[in-house]
Amino acid sequence: MPKSLFGFVLLMGRHHQIAIAALSILLFLAGTAPLEVQRRIINAATGGASYQAILILVFAYLGLALLEGLTKLALNLYRGWIGEVAIRWLRMGVLAASECSHESPVDALAEGVQLSIVLAEAEPVGGFVGTSVSEPLLQSGILIAVGGYMIYLQPLMALAVAVVFLPQIGFVPLMQMAINRRVETKITVMRHVSEGMVRHVVTSDVLDAQSGRVQRLFSTNMSIYRIKFTMNFLMNLMTQVGYVGIFALGGYYVVTGKTEIGTVVAFISGLSKITDPWRELVDWYRDLKVTQVKYVLIRDASDAATTLRGEGVYRDEVPALTP
Repeated sequence: MPKSLFGFVLLMGRHHQIAIAALSILLFLAGTAPLEVQRRIINAATGGASYQAILILVFAYLGLALLEGLTKLALNLYRGWIGEVAIRWLRMGVLAASECSHESPVDALAEGVQLSIVLAEAEPVGGFVGTSVSEPLLQSGILIAVGGYMIYLQPLMALAVAVVFLPQIGFVPLMQMAINRRVETKITVMRHVSEGMVRHVVTSDVLDAQSGRVQRLFSTNMSIYRIKFTMNFLMNLMTQVGYVGIFALGGYYVVTGKTEIGTVVAFISGLSKITDPWRELVDWYRDLKVTQVKYVLIRDASDAATTLRGEGVYRDEVPALTP
């Protein structure tokens, strides 16, 4: 297996990643245009324009929404397909290794690791292949395009919105590092649970050990939930602060005649369009860090299995590992 996660992504198909990236660019371009059309519809309605002109803008908005939806559908299907191809590759590789191990069988720990990879670990790692390049490209493109449009409309209001996201640049990576450590612990404990199941040895000590591992999984998962949902709470709070800034500044500018009501509405929609890709970008970053941990564990297990088969190590010659 390649040394890095992105080496594995390229192994699954460079040309597919290029095609997915092209769809991502088309999607964020198609997703930004409706903001301007929406602003013009509201300004036309409040400015006394003819109904025919408003209707033309409405149909233009509908066409852009349809284009955005169809592009997103194609992108999601393409990403899902390449992700499933990667999952199949990982699972088939592990199954092929287990078939080859008949002549040189490995210990219960190795069998437990193989079971854990096939049933649980391969799916998130392989699934990340489909979004590894397109997701940051798409969401960053939306942030840049919508942010640039908001700066063009009203720079001071755009600055107020940008300040909302600055604290998140600090606390998100720190909290994610804490989650990564717990994910690595969780995977290691799950592999030991699989090892205990493969051994088929039922004694009071084994049952106590398995119960302890299950309890540790429970504690680890709850710890992950606490950090994850605290992070979500802080991000939601920052978003609401952004809306407060838009209402305060936008209301002032409308009252003093410095801007149009359509601009304020465009900012409200724009913040929504920024918030969603920002969350998706943060989710992608979290998936990246967690998947890198999982990939390293799978790669190391694969390398270890290859080494053992090459040396002809048998089941009773491999020392059992303890958690």
